[in-house]
Amino acid sequence: MLELRPNCECCDKDLLPTAIDAMICTYECTFCRDCVDEIIENVCPNCGGGFTARPIRPATEYRTGLSTSHQKPSEARIHTKYSNEALKAFSATIKSIKPEER
Repeated sequence: MLELRPNCECCDKDLLPTAIDAMICTYECTFCRDCVDEIIENVCPNCGGGFTARPIRPATEYRTGLSTSHQKPSEARIHTKYSNEALKAFSATIKSIKPEER
């Protein structure tokens, strides 16, 4: 089950479970769409993979036991240890390689 992390690891923007601009990599590293597009250029600074839109977990229980009230989103805020300059430098080394070929 996805953690639904509460923030962008780069700019610390709040990303609620309903956020349509939340992006994740295969390891659930979580960034906002602006940081993915403008700073890390679709290169996860942790694994080197690409990003996809994070799914929305329903707040309403349409099926028994399945909603954010039953599977709580994470409250742990995660922050990258790299500066924006270091993130840009890293993405520059592999951004020209398609995510499926990295």
